Amino acid sequence: MRTYGQYCSVAKALDVVGDRWTLLIVRELLLQGPCRYTDLKSGLPGIATNLLADRLRELERAGLVRREEAPPPIATTLFQLTDAGNELEPVLDALCGWGVRYMTAPDEGDQFRSHWFSLPASLFLHDRDPGGAPVTIELQAAGRPAVIEVSGGSVRTRLGSAPAPDVVLRGTPQAIMATLTGHLTVDQAAARGLEITGDPAVLARLLPEPAAGPS
Repeated sequence: MRTYGQYCSVAKALDVVGDRWTLLIVRELLLQGPCRYTDLKSGLPGIATNLLADRLRELERAGLVRREEAPPPIATTLFQLTDAGNELEPVLDALCGWGVRYMTAPDEGDQFRSHWFSLPASLFLHDRDPGGAPVTIELQAAGRPAVIEVSGGSVRTRLGSAPAPDVVLRGTPQAIMATLTGHLTVDQAAARGLEITGDPAVLARLLPEPAAGPS
């Protein structure tokens, strides 16, 4: 087992989760919940099958992941986080918020999955009118659409479409992400090609104050 050999809690934590892909596997299990191996691999574009299997075994040995045999009609192995694995959620939240600064432009070949919108939505969007009517915002970027549902002060994100969304944001993942995180105002994002249909006033209920950045 690789180890830093240091009697320090940071080093001990990195002995367990510091390898490449490990925290992204945790991200997928946090976002997807219990899932099949194929669903997990689909959320980790670029990972080799044997490496994913190795990392899952290491996480099982560390007590962060467990596998269960699902009964029919699923009848397959499901991977899920243990209580110790779920305790990494604030770590992933902190990395998500900190890493946004490096997302001004995607690198060539960067891939995207729609359920990744869930992390920034949970961190940056806040319902300023919890007594207001429920609203839905559909995000249409690469892959499947995602829906942000706002009701009673809570903000939830799920994959799929909304039957009658109040607002639809259609564009690149970069443009949508920059809008959700406050790095672009709605007008700036629209000027860069983001299509907004429906009532844009709904967005003011949720969006953070624009951050210092591109204009």
